[in-house]
Amino acid sequence: MSLMHRIDALISHVWMVRTFIKHSEELEEDPELSDVQRTLYDYMLALGSAWKAQDEEAYIKQAKKKLGKLRQATDDFAQLQPEISTHMNFQMAVRSLQFAVAEIEEILNRSSE
Repeated sequence: MSLMHRIDALISHVWMVRTFIKHSEELEEDPELSDVQRTLYDYMLALGSAWKAQDEEAYIKQAKKKLGKLRQATDDFAQLQPEISTHMNFQMAVRSLQFAVAEIEEILNRSSE
């Protein structure tokens, strides 16, 4: 499986977390949470045209370029989560996002070797 396809499989976790946040009642009450879901969406959107063209080089380049913002959104969500809700759904969303982003980062780091 190519690096691009491996990352795209992990993006499904990012998408599900973003969708969970987007449809949560808590989103309306917390602008920082809104920023997190917007950043997650922006990361996926940035990869879309390269994915559609199946251009792995452009995909990896864009994934690396936007990784810092994805990582920051993940850290922000982990920090906000206990204040927003201690419900297990939020806890698992944080864990899922952290796992996916760590794996994406590892793949991107290996692509530089």
